[in-house]
Amino acid sequence: MSHWIILPIVLPAFLAPFIVLAARHHIGIQRVVSVAGALALITIAAGLAWQASDGTITLYQLSDWAAPFGIVLVADRLSTLMVLLTSMLSFFVLLYAIGSGWDERGRHFHALYQFQLMGLMGAFLTGDLFNLFVFFEVLLIASYGLMIHAGGNVRLRAGVQYVLFNLLGSTLFLFALGSIYAETGTLNMADLAQRAQMIGADATAGIRIAAVLLLLVFAIKAAVVPLHFWLPSSYAEAPGPVAALFAIMTKVGAYAIIRVYIIVFPPDLTVTANLHGTVLLPAALVSLAIGMIGVLAARKLDRLVAFSVIGSMGMVMVTIALFSQAGIAAALYYIVHSTLAAGALFLIADLVRAGRADLELRAQPPVAGAALTAAAFFAAAIAMVGLPPLSGFVGKLLILDAAYGTEHVVWVWAVVLIVSLISLVGFSRAGSVLFWKAESIPHPEGTEPAPRPAGLSYVAVGGLLGLMVLHTVFAGQIYAYMDRTAAQLFAPGPYISKVIDTPGKLTRPAPEKAGAADKAHAEGDAAAKEEH
Repeated sequence: MSHWIILPIVLPAFLAPFIVLAARHHIGIQRVVSVAGALALITIAAGLAWQASDGTITLYQLSDWAAPFGIVLVADRLSTLMVLLTSMLSFFVLLYAIGSGWDERGRHFHALYQFQLMGLMGAFLTGDLFNLFVFFEVLLIASYGLMIHAGGNVRLRAGVQYVLFNLLGSTLFLFALGSIYAETGTLNMADLAQRAQMIGADATAGIRIAAVLLLLVFAIKAAVVPLHFWLPSSYAEAPGPVAALFAIMTKVGAYAIIRVYIIVFPPDLTVTANLHGTVLLPAALVSLAIGMIGVLAARKLDRLVAFSVIGSMGMVMVTIALFSQAGIAAALYYIVHSTLAAGALFLIADLVRAGRADLELRAQPPVAGAALTAAAFFAAAIAMVGLPPLSGFVGKLLILDAAYGTEHVVWVWAVVLIVSLISLVGFSRAGSVLFWKAESIPHPEGTEPAPRPAGLSYVAVGGLLGLMVLHTVFAGQIYAYMDRTAAQLFAPGPYISKVIDTPGKLTRPAPEKAGAADKAHAEGDAAAKEEH
């Protein structure tokens, strides 16, 4: 059994307490440890992605306890893709936090950053719904600490709102897990996929309620309307690099929906039939519209970027809601693009914040380094809006193509094309006010312009923009990989057999209906005692 798969979780889990205990008074040591850990994380993630690229599914059994009795981690194309994306984003965001000095404006930034990475990596690699809940809670605790980093009443108020809304999601998550366990006797995703298929038509009420609750939980994480209210204020008030890292947070919800509602509750499953299209697609279309209308209506740059995140998640969820191989492949391509674009825009907003009195979209004297900042904003805005030649345009074409030929094609095409125009107007207005009109306004007498941002800050922004360029240049090869990833998801047999049919596993029959869970567990425990 290879131990590489657990390293993306264990590495930040060890670095965080080391930073707190051994280097809490030495910011230089904290920075070196964090950067070294980020580089190691990229190397490990790239190795795992390479191993999974040929379709290999790697299983890790903690304490060598087989599923469904033990905790398992599973690395396939989808999970390793998300781990690699997270590690790349976190590295450049960390560089920006160091270059801008955000990491020394409050206490324990680097330790909380590592705990945040631990939660993200665990959420992507776990093969068990309960442990997905555990890693969600690790994310929540660490993200709250990062959100209120450097203090302030406004930031604290936004952080409390963020925590309360996500605690509501955690409560619903527990209810959903309890219902699922009562109906099936398991929370392992591979085992649950088999048991859900065996639930009779006369016993679907409980599992259907659980599936709906689970969908609500993931919709909260993905900021899907009407469960998006927590995001604009939370992301806008968070420190710039923290908001940039949070660009991957909403993707955790999208990842969970893809994983659970293709493997565990697939569209052709009788007990959850019609759940996907009737609930998820309309909400996704409304999310897309509200997000881009919010871009047009925003009066501050940080809220404009926050609403663009809601719009981009609507775009992702529209494609996921089609639940086809082409749709999931397009969604995965767009997830990578929107994560990089949103991360870059939040960092650029922080660059603008450093040289202006505020982020109000009104003409003010030009900021220091305005030429580089304006160029970065121009590129990131083009990507987020979906104009050629960057990856947003390619991703949008893939989404439209995936919807073509489906019964929802008219609605998807109409909403996507209309909101694209709206977002173009919104970003154009913001750019002209921030950079073009600013050139004609002199600095007040007796005041000096703010110092030019550190070069490392521009390196971080340029790194994310460079990744978007690579995402565009190699779009053909990347989309082919995404298509193979989607094909692996829609053929879950190897995934299930890898997790459940491992040699030497503790077998037990799946219950045919609700109420058989206790008997199955008793039989499994007896088998475990005999074997050990």
